[in-house]
Amino acid sequence: MLEKKLVIKSFHVNQVQTGAKTSLASGVLTVNVASLELAPFAAFIESAEVNVINPYQHDGYVNTIVDIIPIATKALGTLGTGITHTLTGVYVLLTASDTDGGQMTAFGASNGILKEKLTFGQAGSPREEDVIIHVDVTLKSEASYLRQAATAMHQACDTLIQDIRDMLKTLPGHQADERYDFVEKEQTAGMKIKVAIVKQVAGQGAMYDNLLFPDEPSGVAGGMSIIDMNNMPVMLTPNEYRDGALRALT
Repeated sequence: MLEKKLVIKSFHVNQVQTGAKTSLASGVLTVNVASLELAPFAAFIESAEVNVINPYQHDGYVNTIVDIIPIATKALGTLGTGITHTLTGVYVLLTASDTDGGQMTAFGASNGILKEKLTFGQAGSPREEDVIIHVDVTLKSEASYLRQAATAMHQACDTLIQDIRDMLKTLPGHQADERYDFVEKEQTAGMKIKVAIVKQVAGQGAMYDNLLFPDEPSGVAGGMSIIDMNNMPVMLTPNEYRDGALRALT
């Protein structure tokens, strides 16, 4: 029986600030806001703002919550194997509206006071004590319900996250605050295959899409849309799923 190993090394963030160069030192993450690229998506995006929401300061208004994104990168290997560096204590919050003030949702808009619209401390959500990097995108009104526009705001946000990932790749692994090893046993010829259905995801278009196997954990670039795959079933190993092989855009 073959074994595959995934090692996740986490670096904890206590504070986030903006600056000319993205870096991490003594628990302080500096983010270069200028790394957010809008020009490639100018056909759909009018503008975007980035701000930092500090722990327990969740009384402000936000536009509809499009996504909450962890920050992780492959330091070695591909999704599901090798070494992944990840940040704890910080998440990216993507929100969006259009130039007419319309919210990016077909129904059930989640715009409002953040603490009333987001349940903290749940799986996939930040804790109240975490720092949030808030990316608020304004789409052009004529593009607000196009599938390409919905994808574009994820792609634009991902350019900012990729700048953080590129820095994260360079951090010495021995300086990580925590390390987790996940060993996966691969079945060989003659063994019965064990398959468990663990997740059903939406693939209908616009705000209902998901990506598989992006280049980076929970990334966008390189990912395959399940809509474009005609919603066909896909098998993921536990470590691929654990390592961010599925990026939910819903």
